[in-house]
Amino acid sequence: MNRIDQLFAQKKQNVLNVYCTAGFPTLESTLPVMQALQSAGADLIELGMPFSDPLADGPVIQDSSTQALKNGMTLARLFEQLKDFRSSIQLPVILMGYLNPILQMGVENFCRQCAAVGVDGLILPELPLPEYEKEYQAIFEKYGLYLIFLVTPETSEARLRRLDAASKGFLYAVSSSSTTGKDKDMGDQTAYFRKLQALHLKNPVLIGFGIKDKGTFTTACTYSNGAIIGTAFIKAIANANDALPATVKSFIQGIIA
Repeated sequence: MNRIDQLFAQKKQNVLNVYCTAGFPTLESTLPVMQALQSAGADLIELGMPFSDPLADGPVIQDSSTQALKNGMTLARLFEQLKDFRSSIQLPVILMGYLNPILQMGVENFCRQCAAVGVDGLILPELPLPEYEKEYQAIFEKYGLYLIFLVTPETSEARLRRLDAASKGFLYAVSSSSTTGKDKDMGDQTAYFRKLQALHLKNPVLIGFGIKDKGTFTTACTYSNGAIIGTAFIKAIANANDALPATVKSFIQGIIA
């Protein structure tokens, strides 16, 4: 069973998925951050693959991606860092990123390396459903990789059901039609969240964009299986330096305690 399925089989509510950028704040921070997240109580790790033009990301995550690239992070370096990460990290790990670097590496080569190191799934915001089904689904499934699709308040019910059918693991419910890190009132989206609940989708739902503290996490979890935090976490660890484990622990415990 895929680790994402194992997680949701064991934990139905209050699932915390934390986004971190590979190679940030320093090139060698990737594994220490992941290990600190596991120790602090996160349930799932969404590891960003730095890219020069991350369309779905707000300024904070864009800046972390730029810094990681300046630090020397590449896909090849990332897979080298992840080579033995399963010896210490048991949490499900999803890679989030954009198609261009994957196409340059070769889709099958990329998927093969994901499977070899122990990656469980992918989030690729710019990959259209028809293209996935026609070009890539067979490859992803060959290597046991789950593709998680994003849905928004503007996604029609018919499309929601198509994306739910194609997704594996969970659906990523974007709380608003904006980039990550925007300050939005979660209360303004309750009609959208209730709509998702009423559809009784086959996949668990995690809400992302605008989740930044215990209050927004709790609100999101009221209407879904859990939530995704990215920008607030990136801000928290940006200058952690030698205090990284303590900083991560303090941040995560502030969300879930």
